[in-house]
Amino acid sequence: MKFLSILSIATVTAMLTGCYATNPTPMKAAEMQPMAKENPMVGGAAMFSSKNIIENAVNSNDHTTLVAAVKAAGLVETLQGPGPFTVFAPVNSAFDALPAGAVANLLKPENKAALTKVLTCHVVGASAMSFAIKGMIADDNGVHPVKTLGGCVLQARYTNGKITLTDENGRVSTVTVADVKQSNGVIHVVDTVLLPKQ
Repeated sequence: MKFLSILSIATVTAMLTGCYATNPTPMKAAEMQPMAKENPMVGGAAMFSSKNIIENAVNSNDHTTLVAAVKAAGLVETLQGPGPFTVFAPVNSAFDALPAGAVANLLKPENKAALTKVLTCHVVGASAMSFAIKGMIADDNGVHPVKTLGGCVLQARYTNGKITLTDENGRVSTVTVADVKQSNGVIHVVDTVLLPKQ
């Protein structure tokens, strides 16, 4: 697969954090309830629940790389659609942390399939607020498998007051801003790019 030539297994492996939450912190009942704020600020811009995922994302200064990638992959129309979708949206610094040249290579037209795979591994075909995710984690004894539209299966955990997602390579991404409601779903801002299995 072309993706292997873009991000070598050795390079990705060197970046793995090895951070696994084996003993998730038990949740209190209050933590299971929705806590979403109306029109929260993300990347210096208000995120309006009346707008769709794309309409909001283009205004976030923290998601310019993600927006460029979504455009290059031809996913704008999809993410403007009715959904519902849950998007785990990596910030610019998450893309910057990938190996040198990786993002530039992914944005090339000939690598559109690989880019699409990476992006859709951050999208779930349902709307899941954080309280629902926490509930599923609790029901599954601390680790809940999250199936994405890209075919990746992420492992969701709740530890030290944060939801984390572990990809199939062991990379761990933390939800830094949860429950950014959209007209066609919800965005959870994350700090690490999740990658398909190598």
